[in-house]
Amino acid sequence: MSVKIADTAEQSDNPVRVVFIGGLGRSGTTLLERLLGQLPGVMPLGEITHLWERDLLGNEMCACGATFSYCEFWQRIGESAFGSWDEVDVARLSALKSTVDRTRHIPALAAKKLASAQHRLVREYVSYFERVYQAAAADTNARVIVDSSKHASLAYCLRWSPNIDLRVLHVVRDSRGVAYSWTKQVRRPESPTGDQMTRYSPAKAAMLWNAQNAAFSLLARRGVPVRRVRYERVIQRPRKVIASLARFCGIDLVESDLNFIGDGWADLGPSHSAAGNPMRFTVGRIPIMPDEAWAEDMAHGTRRMVSTLTRPLLGRYGYLDELEPAAEEPPAEVAASE
Repeated sequence: MSVKIADTAEQSDNPVRVVFIGGLGRSGTTLLERLLGQLPGVMPLGEITHLWERDLLGNEMCACGATFSYCEFWQRIGESAFGSWDEVDVARLSALKSTVDRTRHIPALAAKKLASAQHRLVREYVSYFERVYQAAAADTNARVIVDSSKHASLAYCLRWSPNIDLRVLHVVRDSRGVAYSWTKQVRRPESPTGDQMTRYSPAKAAMLWNAQNAAFSLLARRGVPVRRVRYERVIQRPRKVIASLARFCGIDLVESDLNFIGDGWADLGPSHSAAGNPMRFTVGRIPIMPDEAWAEDMAHGTRRMVSTLTRPLLGRYGYLDELEPAAEEPPAEVAASE
């Protein structure tokens, strides 16, 4: 049985505030989600784009350690949002995703107006996410929901929702470090069959890095508040960066709210992140330090190839400016409504 999704075209009187963490994987998005998730009034949900296949169908492990079907939090969310998770037609969602939520659809999604048929499909697709966000906010009394789905195409879909107050954190990392990370073998501990995380060749990772980062820059010019933050700066000055991002997200803090971040470490509590990097399972004190193995271990020819393919954006983000340390962040991209 599938749940009937009403067409709610009019602006909600009380839209749910969603902070969407975007960027190419292996850029530090999970770390940023975990740090933001320690702030009062913030509820991190993980990568909701994978909720339907990995959790609802695959019954993978929540960050709390319970499988999805035994996680009390997610079972409450399913009941509140849909009456039951059994009411969600995952096949329909998959079809909608293929139709509207792909990188190739971004040019159409970036338009100032959608064709009526496409608009209906986008609204139907996004309504599933709306229900999860709204249910999670109500269940936890959260003022801010964090979705670290990363994919730019989903952020473009969410921009069309009248029920979501969308703000985007665009995370960038040196493309050479990202490409190197995508070549590593990383086991997915939440998978009952011991699956490995996806791997890409350095060339493919470089092209994906270009596409995703360029897409988020365009989103900022379409009226969506977008803040760009560099992974390297998060590592070097986590307390200062999180305080700044909290203001962007509309979170009011007092100094003691940041006491979980120290000099080179952070204390992380448990969460119910539905999908993402294995780091989401870590609870307790973690080190916050640069991951620069690529600088020594990446083959010179591979490094040069990735640098060449990504050079325009590397320069734009300051990674090629020898006069300015890589951790110094350029002015944030925050778009005013058009």
